[in-house]
Amino acid sequence: MSHSSNSDSPLPVIIADSNRMQSRLLANALQRRPEFKVSLCPFDANSMRQAVTLMRAKVLLISLSPSEPVAAQMATMHQVHLSDPEVAKILLTESYDRELVVSAFRCGARGIFCLANTQFRLLCRCILRVAEGQIWANTEQTRFLLELISDAPSIRVVDSKGWQLLTPREEQVVALVAEGLSNSEVARELKLSVHTVKKYLFAIFDKLGVSSRVELVLHAVNHCDRREADWIAGRNRAKPRA
Repeated sequence: MSHSSNSDSPLPVIIADSNRMQSRLLANALQRRPEFKVSLCPFDANSMRQAVTLMRAKVLLISLSPSEPVAAQMATMHQVHLSDPEVAKILLTESYDRELVVSAFRCGARGIFCLANTQFRLLCRCILRVAEGQIWANTEQTRFLLELISDAPSIRVVDSKGWQLLTPREEQVVALVAEGLSNSEVARELKLSVHTVKKYLFAIFDKLGVSSRVELVLHAVNHCDRREADWIAGRNRAKPRA
């Protein structure tokens, strides 16, 4: 369901934060906006699950505590994501690095918002976009994800049972897109027309249930099974299979 600033029903948003003063300030600011209905809860898995159920929340804002281990906080977010995967999760942080970005998206985040460097109006836009099913990531965060995928020269995308979802050629397209290549560059690598590459991407998006290149990369981050490839982009390789 799409929510806009003109929506009659405010978007239910939960803020989970161990710092009650900080979360209250943020909640007060968001509550002044007519498009949001805001609630607070402690930062623990049970409290977040209960709050999501009671409020029928669409978005969960998770604020990291600098005094707690990041890995433990990511594990808590992942627990909530496994029980409520349909709730869009946004990680609020004062700073980030490659490890945090990769871990956050692997644990179910649909966006990362750095409070130290951006404006409040952008946070409002982030919440609305993520609620609509979009990904919120800046250029650097997207690059971290692309670098993670491009560490492997080929990607085998599998479902929860380990079954292969894509054809060998489609896997090659995914690997090249994950390296940041444009459609024309992918076409040049695989000796295909740009039109054919677009057809492959439409088929891949349909099979994986994604709608953009960023979502494709995120899907690969969470579901890929890395393997040795019979080809590597830009090097000598075996003839691509159709």
